[in-house]
Amino acid sequence: MNKIDDNRNFMKSNFKEMKNIVSDQKKNLPQPPLQKEFDKESEIIDLVPIEEIKIENDNLISNMKNRKSHRQFNDEPLTLSELSFLLWASQGVKSVFERNNKSYATFRIVPSAGSRHPYETYLLINNVAGLKKGLYRYLAIEHKLMFIDEIKNQKERIIDATLGQKFTGEAAVVFIWSCITYRGEWRYNIAAHKAMLLDAGHICQNLYLACESINAGTCAIAAYDQEKIDSIINVDGENEFSVYLSPVGKY
Repeated sequence: MNKIDDNRNFMKSNFKEMKNIVSDQKKNLPQPPLQKEFDKESEIIDLVPIEEIKIENDNLISNMKNRKSHRQFNDEPLTLSELSFLLWASQGVKSVFERNNKSYATFRIVPSAGSRHPYETYLLINNVAGLKKGLYRYLAIEHKLMFIDEIKNQKERIIDATLGQKFTGEAAVVFIWSCITYRGEWRYNIAAHKAMLLDAGHICQNLYLACESINAGTCAIAAYDQEKIDSIINVDGENEFSVYLSPVGKY
């Protein structure tokens, strides 16, 4: 029961413990980058700006009523416009806030504690019109997509990594969110971690509602093999690691 008690306590607020802690921000240590660095010589795909995207179902009340988890998908591909919308809706950047002539925070479509936005969005693409299969990363500030690599036995690997959940291999795209924890720790130290997990919920709920807008579905997944998913997206599992997945497809 001790482990259960520990986990329950983790769910509670611990901000009062911060009274005796000086965060790295207060120490004036350099803040971590707002976005993970990338090689500008990589294959970069322009996404469709939100102003140019036409949404078929833009009734928020209807989308909220219809929201549910989908675990069966058909073979219809997502369009690049639809994928652009899903990425914008879940992690899109509205503006970059400058402080002392430096980029201090991003203001996004979803909220985040202290505007730290610790998540990176990786995409395991299987069926998106005009895009080859493989692993991609969303460059949220630029609203672009970066191709990372082809994944050998992609379908089999994602099913295995999600503990045999076969619908992950049938999805048009699997959203995989990794957390770069120091983005939150820099400001909130020991109080960062609960807040960062709450941030993941904000992101995924927006994805659910955005999927309803384009006649697609998704199903959030927290049951997965940590090491295998981290290996697929090629992160170190310590400073950056996967936290949440959500396969998307037409149904």
